[in-house]
Amino acid sequence: MTNRLTGLPAAGTLYVVATPIGNLSDLSPRAAATLKSCDLIAAEDTRHTGILLKHFQIGTPQLSLHDHNESTRAAEIIALLREGKSVALVSDAGTPAISDPGFELVRAVAATGLNVVAIPGPCAAIAALSIGALPTDRFCFEGFLPARGAARRQRLKSLEAEPRTLVIYESPHRVRETLEDCVTAFGETRAATVVREATKLHETTYRGSLRELLDKAGTDADFSRGEIVLMVGGAVQADNPDGESEARSRLDKVLIALLAELPLKQAARLAAQITGARDNEAYKRALLLKEQSASH
Repeated sequence: MTNRLTGLPAAGTLYVVATPIGNLSDLSPRAAATLKSCDLIAAEDTRHTGILLKHFQIGTPQLSLHDHNESTRAAEIIALLREGKSVALVSDAGTPAISDPGFELVRAVAATGLNVVAIPGPCAAIAALSIGALPTDRFCFEGFLPARGAARRQRLKSLEAEPRTLVIYESPHRVRETLEDCVTAFGETRAATVVREATKLHETTYRGSLRELLDKAGTDADFSRGEIVLMVGGAVQADNPDGESEARSRLDKVLIALLAELPLKQAARLAAQITGARDNEAYKRALLLKEQSASH
């Protein structure tokens, strides 16, 4: 296809395609169709992606694009796009550029004004958050923490007062050390969840306090196997710069009394009526107080 005004080939599109994080059935029909119809697939590991393509009988040629060659590959792919070729970007699993290669390519393509389109789908962080039973209205994605202990502890210490739920990717052989560092940084009672092998045959979710999860890591041999997402509940704000701390304290006192006698939703609804707080605020505080009480 050519541009009617210039007579030159119409520019192609870079498709950022999310692929399964474990269960191959999670590849969307749109993603499969995109991989089948594009001219080239830029893959983090062509052998790994080859298994997926074979399963879905997709014969599109591949080009490797990983952390060590992304800068040079970007120029090659931009040239192909300008020739009118369409390229699909995939990582080994999940959504490209989210703690995976692809960001440099997307930035380079976007800077040229060429078209970049998302084909959304699986993402380990979002999958884990959806079942983690920790607040999801706001969260802080940390990806992989530093591998070295001192740097990791420093990073976690900087997050001590972060009020949002933390989402961390961790390798199985370091998860126990990371939990130890989390206990040091955030305290033993902070609520946390670990999801391992999400969408796979041996998917397991562990919920509890950081101390409880650390203890579980020491007794459950499966805890440190497979792909892991660690989520840590946010810090409770001791004071509110907008002058709302007194209202928050009153709401908490009412909630604590009601939660001792009533189900969570009913307690939150009554507390909102008594204190004048918003329904959703009362519910979130009730959920947090319930989690903290369960972790003690």
